[in-house]
Amino acid sequence: MSARLTVRELGFRYRRGAPLVISNLDLDFAQAAVTTITGASGRGKSTLLYLVAGLLRPAAGHVLWDDEVLDTQPDGRRARWRATTSGFVFQDAMLDPARTVMDNVCEPALFAGMAAATARDRAGDLLRRVGVGHRADHRPGEISGGQAQRVAMCRALVTDPPVLFCDEPTGNLDDDSAQVVWEVLTESAAAGATVVVATHDARLAARADERVTL
Repeated sequence: MSARLTVRELGFRYRRGAPLVISNLDLDFAQAAVTTITGASGRGKSTLLYLVAGLLRPAAGHVLWDDEVLDTQPDGRRARWRATTSGFVFQDAMLDPARTVMDNVCEPALFAGMAAATARDRAGDLLRRVGVGHRADHRPGEISGGQAQRVAMCRALVTDPPVLFCDEPTGNLDDDSAQVVWEVLTESAAAGATVVVATHDARLAARADERVTL
């Protein structure tokens, strides 16, 4: 079976007329596996992740899901794909400071059409799984950076997406918390998800099923 998430002849430049920082890239991201994107600082790890996740448009080539080109779709359709098909863990968590941890986690589920009670049950289970269930009623400013990153992981997983994107998910975590996050990633992959992780963490990359080096 072909991979559901693929890129073909992908290229990207930061501004018109600038040289390509990613050029002629072909990749097949394996289903039911964790794929890490590694490389030296400035090589475009996060940029590639944003391109594949539909948050940036390529300068050349295409990103495809089930052989359907994503990057040429209107913004609204791409946003709907992200809401219903993918989860994204940002490097700096990017939680809404005005909302509780529980509300932050529930937000993408509600946007995707999940019933509120189901979203809260799912969010509560995830928060307990990563050890921050006791922080559900706190706001992001009242929790640590490492806890915020675990909350961001829960937010990305609340819809049980078939593809999960993570930008340096263990960057702000101690070893024990990083292990919890790794276990969540591998559990998602074992359940059939395509998990794509941009990381500079050599230990994390060494444990991945597949590796892309830029």
